[in-house]
Amino acid sequence: MASPLLQNPTDIVSTRSLLYLSVALVVVALLYGLTSRILRNFGKNPKYLLPERSFRKVAIPLLLLFLSFLVRMKSLRELVGLPEAEFWFRKISVILFIVAMTWIVIAVLKISKQIIIQGYDVNQADNLKARKIYTQFNVLERIAIFIIIILALGFVLMSFDGIREIGISVFASAGVAGIIIGFSAQKFIGTILAGIQIAIAQPIKLDDVVIVEGEWGRIEEITLTYVVVKIWDKRRLIVPTPYFIETPFQNWTKTSADILGTVFLYTDYNVPFEKLREELTRILNTTPLWDGEVNVLQVTDSRAEYVEIRALMSAKDSPTAWDLRVYVREQLITYLQEHYPQSIARTRVLLQNKEEKI
Repeated sequence: MASPLLQNPTDIVSTRSLLYLSVALVVVALLYGLTSRILRNFGKNPKYLLPERSFRKVAIPLLLLFLSFLVRMKSLRELVGLPEAEFWFRKISVILFIVAMTWIVIAVLKISKQIIIQGYDVNQADNLKARKIYTQFNVLERIAIFIIIILALGFVLMSFDGIREIGISVFASAGVAGIIIGFSAQKFIGTILAGIQIAIAQPIKLDDVVIVEGEWGRIEEITLTYVVVKIWDKRRLIVPTPYFIETPFQNWTKTSADILGTVFLYTDYNVPFEKLREELTRILNTTPLWDGEVNVLQVTDSRAEYVEIRALMSAKDSPTAWDLRVYVREQLITYLQEHYPQSIARTRVLLQNKEEKI
């Protein structure tokens, strides 16, 4: 009498497939656990300190990577009873592998960026270098992610023979169509190139103080296609990136944050200039807004009705300079009102008696 095992070869295959699959799952779990432990211990080492939650960024793509190898196993197809579906299992495995590797590369890119920029503090008073690094890596990160995703999509599509043949035939007959598409996409390509140029040449950086379209604000965000300017009254001005390459604009913090502020006064001709200079010095010495660098008072113009006086002072940055200008203007006007009210600009009318003239 024949053995039951010989009478059911399918059961033997299923048992063997289940055994192989179980071993594969155990190996995947061990590999995942080993990788997680290595990364966590690596992150705890002060010499090779990783940013917080770095492992979480690569945990899911690592699982997808291990799953792609698992799907490719012949034992899985035999276990589910679909040995003839080898083509689809292979394609799913390839797609999972591409997606996992793309995800891992992007995660590693983000972690590397965090490791580099964590040594720079943009909240410091002198943060010029930090803002340069932040701007470069933020823009270049977006460019790299964009290119990686495009390449990944290309690899996924090219993994199908039919699509690959269509792509080859399309490229072979692109000719005039390629030229038309090139002209149509010229503006988009120009915008992308402008974003790259901003990242390299850095006419603007994050947190730069700029005057754009007559508005005073700070650079809040820089992307490949647009720049967000935070206006002083909390509005947001969205500007295309080519604007900062093609249009003149003011950047008050291009090389340093310190800036000069001016206050103009229009007074009568009998104003005592030396007393006004002494008062300006006294005002500046009593406020922490002044950085102690520039203190100048000059007569810059004279008209029939008034004399123009300019007070020039310096501050550590533009917001402080604005507050300093407002403070100095108020104090100088108060000083003139209290001590020299006759020096305030006024219009004179001379009335003359005709009989006295005769």
